[in-house]
Amino acid sequence: MNEAAVASRFHALSLPLSPAQVRELRVGDMVSLSGAVTVSIGIPTHKRMAEAVRRGDALPVNLRGGAFFHLSTYVREKDGVPTPLYTNPSTSTRYNPWMPDIVRGLGLSLVGGKGGLDAASSVVLRECGCAYLSFLGGGSPLFSQALKGVRSSHWNEYISQFRLLTLDVAELGPATVAIDAHGGNVYEHLHAQASARLPGILERLRQSKQAD
Repeated sequence: MNEAAVASRFHALSLPLSPAQVRELRVGDMVSLSGAVTVSIGIPTHKRMAEAVRRGDALPVNLRGGAFFHLSTYVREKDGVPTPLYTNPSTSTRYNPWMPDIVRGLGLSLVGGKGGLDAASSVVLRECGCAYLSFLGGGSPLFSQALKGVRSSHWNEYISQFRLLTLDVAELGPATVAIDAHGGNVYEHLHAQASARLPGILERLRQSKQAD
C-alpha cells in the first residue's frame, strides 16, 4: 500500500448499508454514521454471539447489513426510560478469537473500535465484504454527542457495557476506515513502514554508541 492509497475521503452514511456502499469505502476514508448501531465490549457477550452463530441460533437483534462496534456505553434507566449517557471505544484485539464467526455469521457491513483486528479477522472481513472503522481512543466527549436513544437492550443480566445494546445515533464519528472490504489494512501498512525503518534506527543507535 502506498501513500496515495490512504488518501482520505468523507462519507456521511445512513445505516444499514448496501454491499456496494461498503465496497466504496477505502482505507483512510473518514465516515460519520446515522441510524442504528449495535455495541458491546463484553467478552462473555462475544463468546455468546459466536456460539449462537455456530449453533445456527438467531440473535435477539438482526444485524444483517448493520454495524457492530466495540463501544463501551453506559445506559441509565429512570422511570422506565433508558438513556445512553456516554460511549467510548474499546480495544478490538481483545475480541479476535470470536470476530471471524461473528462477522461471517451475522452479515455485518461494519465493525469497529480501536486498535484493529488480527489477520484472521481481516481475511474474513474481505471474504464477507465488511469494513473495520477506527474510533479515536478517548473520544468519548465527541462520540457521546451522537447518542439519541436506546432502540433495544438484550442480555440485560450483564452490566450495561456488556449488554447487547442497539443505539440510535446521528452523525456518529468521525471514524476512519482502517481495514476495508478489499483487503486494505492501515495497520499492516504501518507495520511494514516501521519494519523497514527499524534497521536504520538500530544502525544509527549503534554508531552513536560507538561514538560515545
